[in-house]
Amino acid sequence: MSRDGTETMEVNHLGLGGVVEIIPKKHGDERGFFAETFQRQRFIDCGITQDWMQDNQSYSAEKHVLRGLHFQVAPHAQDKLIRVLKGAVFDVAADLRAGSPTFGKWVSCTLSAERFNQLLIPRGFAHGFLTLEPDTEVLYKVTAPYAPACDRSIRWNDPALAIAWPLPPGGQPILSPKDEAAPLLADIAGTIAF
Repeated sequence: MSRDGTETMEVNHLGLGGVVEIIPKKHGDERGFFAETFQRQRFIDCGITQDWMQDNQSYSAEKHVLRGLHFQVAPHAQDKLIRVLKGAVFDVAADLRAGSPTFGKWVSCTLSAERFNQLLIPRGFAHGFLTLEPDTEVLYKVTAPYAPACDRSIRWNDPALAIAWPLPPGGQPILSPKDEAAPLLADIAGTIAF
């Protein structure tokens, strides 16, 4: 709720330490719609206080492109706020916080241009998504710039995480060479610090 009592967005907690789905309110008429996808004070009113410093955008031409699982370690760990401008993705956040009771657990949310929802993923989580439609565009805010020395990834099909990616039986995602070569969580768990 905004300070004037009008509903501006819906916030749904997904059960893992700060991972939330956000659905901004659309104001539409015969011309189309208008929406505030980010308004700092309204986010703060809902408990979302991150200091966003950069926007990134990705485009995937094909269905079943998988990007992830990615994260950055300290001192450049990132919170992310993800939304889809065109198409749809199966978006995943996996808890990598040492000592967390949900370490190694993951949650997912389908983000789409049609649903107009966003996903907040705090630092301490690996992030990845699988495109569900061709020609998908994703826009996301981050709280720290890209830092190659802090950039890490985990294999998308790590059995320790057992993420249920919505691929056809026997299907394989389209991966970058970096994501194909990503290590298992067990191989890097002791080196992760947020």
